Amino acid sequence: MIRILVDSSSDYTVEEIKEKNIELVHIRITLGEKTYIDGYDLGRDEFYEILQNSKDFPQTSQPSPQSFLDIFKDVKEKGDELICILLSSALSGTYQSAVLAKNMTDYDSIYLIDSLSATYTIKVMADYACRLREDGSSAAEITRKVENLKSRVKVLAALDTLEFLGRGGRISKAAAAIGDLANIKPLITISEEGKVEILGKCLGKNKAIHAILKRLEELGIDPDFPVYPIYSYGTENCAAFEKKLNTAGYSTNDMLQIGSTIGTHIGPGAFGIIFVAAS
Repeated sequence: MIRILVDSSSDYTVEEIKEKNIELVHIRITLGEKTYIDGYDLGRDEFYEILQNSKDFPQTSQPSPQSFLDIFKDVKEKGDELICILLSSALSGTYQSAVLAKNMTDYDSIYLIDSLSATYTIKVMADYACRLREDGSSAAEITRKVENLKSRVKVLAALDTLEFLGRGGRISKAAAAIGDLANIKPLITISEEGKVEILGKCLGKNKAIHAILKRLEELGIDPDFPVYPIYSYGTENCAAFEKKLNTAGYSTNDMLQIGSTIGTHIGPGAFGIIFVAAS
């Protein structure tokens, strides 16, 4: 049997995990003195509300090698195969924990994929893996195809505020404050190296939307894969963006809410798109 595993940065819902027969390893989020299990005991709206009202910046804790080892041993004992699609190694030690656990298990039929990405881009990869599994592909073939796909799975997003990039140390707090006063809306993506990257800065939401549409035109969209409008907290900005997407001729799937792993850095009001580039 071929099994597929992701970590909670993929932002799958509990219902989807069950429906698609995917296994999940949780990342923990510490806010102040309280630690939550990402995607399990902390709702997404609740997370953003705490984020806005807390002076503490959230800390994420990667899964331990033991979290993977328990699953890997079960896979080995049953003679199954396992494909793991995990949060970017440039953002977390999650992938490295899985590597350590695989070495301890000493079983060749465990395939580890460093997504070099996060949030729903991992969902796109894992959904593709599920589709290939249903079509009868081998675990090695699924792994190869997902590895070939991952550089084309893109996220483009505009932030409503620079505050949380400043609080997380990605830009200076002074630059964040000045940018917010000037109504600057940074465009972000996840780079080929798997890091959060600022693509540019736009003056106001409408120019940010225009910049994303221009980027989409340059990259093209592969129609064989879904297109997801995404948002962090509050759907107003994303709804306006989705309307522009549809007017420009792009068909979209369900609007999806970004979870805490990336939401920590982008804050409320962010909006964007997940898609597979044409080339």
